[in-house]
Amino acid sequence: MRIALAQLTTSRSIDDNLSLVRSTLADAKRRHADLVVFPEATMRAFGNSLVDVAEPLDGPFAHAVRAAADEAGVAVVLGMFTPGEDGKVRNTLLVHGRGVDTHYDKIHLYDAFGFAESDTVTAGKEPVTFTLDGVTFGLATCYDVRFPDLFTANADDGAQIQIVCASWGAGPGKAEQWDLLVRARAVDSTSFVVAVGQSDPSAAGVEARYGAPTGIGRSAVVSPYGHLIERAGSGPETLYVDLDVAEVAKAREALPVLANRVRL
Repeated sequence: MRIALAQLTTSRSIDDNLSLVRSTLADAKRRHADLVVFPEATMRAFGNSLVDVAEPLDGPFAHAVRAAADEAGVAVVLGMFTPGEDGKVRNTLLVHGRGVDTHYDKIHLYDAFGFAESDTVTAGKEPVTFTLDGVTFGLATCYDVRFPDLFTANADDGAQIQIVCASWGAGPGKAEQWDLLVRARAVDSTSFVVAVGQSDPSAAGVEARYGAPTGIGRSAVVSPYGHLIERAGSGPETLYVDLDVAEVAKAREALPVLANRVRL
């Protein structure tokens, strides 16, 4: 399976962000990708109002993304915002294409490092997996990567590849933590991890609002043994990787941590 990791920096403008999505999908079509993964907050960057753009999964933004994916003949995973409870939003991953249409609402909200995502976002409740061309994927968003139980739950539900979409906040030690966590979650679940973050705004020529978790780049693909397969730099770029999911079964036979777990 060929997967494209679309590391980009989005802005306040939904139209500009959709243009980035469409141009990336056009390139993915030329490069024969099966799945294109975009970051968290592709719809609109953090540091801007989210309530005024949040829309249902049958709204115009989601419709435009679905149409672009269908035109390119690929599946997409993409971060957007949907209406939540009590005037809040949900931090949602839209999944569409090649017979798949589902979504995941971020479970673990980023109430850390002085940021309170729960002030504006309603938490999701359930893990979500989907199957594309016979391969099963698990979904996670940014801060979720710090919680191994989500990844093992996805693996229990058949996930061979774990997708992490992020808008990772910068700060002392944060790049090292990101690198460590995406590798650790691969080992925890003996799965491939495909982790796609927003690029560093300064590298993309975009002005970021102070204090908002924007991005550092460093999108990565990790093997079920935690080996780094590919890593992006800090600026906008798209990585293409071909994954053989047969390697997951081999890893789980050699290193059966899922089967050997003792539930305490």
